[in-house]
Amino acid sequence: MILTAGGKTDRGLVRPGNEDSIYVNEKLRLVAVADGMGGHASGETASKLAAGIIRDYFQKGRQATGSYDSSYSDTTNRLKAAVLLANKTVYETARSSTELSGMGTTVAVAALHENRLSYAHVGDSRIYLVRSGSIEQLTDDHSYAPEQVGRNGADTGAALPSDMKNILTRAVGIEADVDVDLGELTVFEGDLLLLCTDGLYNMVSDEEILEIVLRAGNVRAASEILIDTANENGGMDNISAIVGYIHEEKKWYSSWSTFIKAFRR
Repeated sequence: MILTAGGKTDRGLVRPGNEDSIYVNEKLRLVAVADGMGGHASGETASKLAAGIIRDYFQKGRQATGSYDSSYSDTTNRLKAAVLLANKTVYETARSSTELSGMGTTVAVAALHENRLSYAHVGDSRIYLVRSGSIEQLTDDHSYAPEQVGRNGADTGAALPSDMKNILTRAVGIEADVDVDLGELTVFEGDLLLLCTDGLYNMVSDEEILEIVLRAGNVRAASEILIDTANENGGMDNISAIVGYIHEEKKWYSSWSTFIKAFRR
């Protein structure tokens, strides 16, 4: 399978800077988003560090090291190893500088190998799969409200104060070690992938996301329209979106018109 992907990141309408980072490499079939946190420019530093470590890990062809989970493929284990290395790098960098102390970042990363999609994430950046006109969230947010819902039922999460709902329970670089959530699945011709930060899904509903992605026509237009819509709805945070189109190499399209027809299918 081939991954055709496009992404965009935007400051939004309220924040003074952009602490999000994205990475798209169609040759490696690798995509990642990171949403940094911390004072001054430390959030931006954290997200760029994490994205850069994951990029270098795969560009250099490094294999999985450390704790290898035999229930997952080599690609998934490589994603885990890359995120753990990013965690170590961000953590040690933060400890070495007073200005960067306490910085951290979310990470959501996906890689395609043959017909298997591997993904890993820490934090509340999300990965979605669009298939046959439906959208499915593949990741679970590592934030206080969803975890309370999971433990105690929907009413508990809904009753939380608004300033507590988005508190992260897990992030890259905050502690010396971190638990990385992993997943993998078989993908099919025409599947669509979305990686995004909370600046998108807090401003645009899943239903709107699905409609935009299905009618956009190509991956770059989809990411741009998603971000424009988030800004039209308030743009309260930094916004990042990567859209990927999965297709068979032998069925690659000779013109944009046929690509758009297949994309909308």
